[in-house]
Amino acid sequence: MNQEFIKTIKHATGADDIRLLEVIQELWSGYGSIKRYELRGSSRKRVVVKHISFEKDTNHPRGWNTNISHQRKLKSYQVEQEWYQKWTEPCNDSCKIPECLAIKTLNGETLIVLEDLDESGYTERLNDVSETELCACLAWLANFHAVFMGRSPNGLWEQGTYWHLETRPDELKVLTDIDLKNVAGAIDNILKNSRFQTIVHGDAKLANFCFTPSGSKVAAVDFQYVGGGCGMKDVAYFISSCLDEEEQERDASWVLDYYFSELGKALERYHPTLDIMEIEKDWRTLYPVAIADFHRFLKGWSPGHWKQNTYTEKITREVINLLSD
Repeated sequence: MNQEFIKTIKHATGADDIRLLEVIQELWSGYGSIKRYELRGSSRKRVVVKHISFEKDTNHPRGWNTNISHQRKLKSYQVEQEWYQKWTEPCNDSCKIPECLAIKTLNGETLIVLEDLDESGYTERLNDVSETELCACLAWLANFHAVFMGRSPNGLWEQGTYWHLETRPDELKVLTDIDLKNVAGAIDNILKNSRFQTIVHGDAKLANFCFTPSGSKVAAVDFQYVGGGCGMKDVAYFISSCLDEEEQERDASWVLDYYFSELGKALERYHPTLDIMEIEKDWRTLYPVAIADFHRFLKGWSPGHWKQNTYTEKITREVINLLSD
């Protein structure tokens, strides 16, 4: 690691020395890595460091090595820096995120030094969820959406999520589902023009949540695609990441009921003058639209992806028919 970056970590944490413990993961398409470092002489034991390189050759796992893809990725890291520098103060234990200790950019590389959530008690990463863990994530999303309800996404993505239509012209071009292609713009506009906009996480998949051992509390990471939008985009995407098609269809009703119950309680705390019933009425109708929006992206980006299934196809066809009528 660059000596200036080492100095940055030491200065931010008060450490006398640092030692690499592990590589947590490589960043998508070869843009860098996330590593855990041990600290010596600091009140903290460890930190997690996201090290981004903007100038190295990249290799997209699914072959989307285009300039549009590269520019989208560069902006995503700029957005994440903006998020940690200017947006995190309203987040609390009800929508826990890692504390950002330092950000340093030098010679085409950026270092983001973050609280180690493992050290803070969020030690568990899950591939499957129980009802307790599912509810913890829905509560996190509800509180996050409530905290930022009505905020303009200055410095973030105007539309949050990595799959929104404006940044995915290549995937739309190769989409072979002509009926879906014809209404893609209408689906996007419906979500953009919801009366109630908030800030969405933008990549709220199960892999980006860290749990306490009991599963009752959760924190979220990875804010590259945070921006404006309807909260249903996060909810629909999250559900697709942790429930199979049978569970999605069977549990959709109570999942939405629980989310809106938590959203209502959170809005009473943060925005007591807003009408939760009006927000719920608007957003419930947009849940299938959000499913169709993500389904559109997947069918162009990776036909046959496991997140496409008969349930999401059925919901998408219903949305297409409604828009066609």
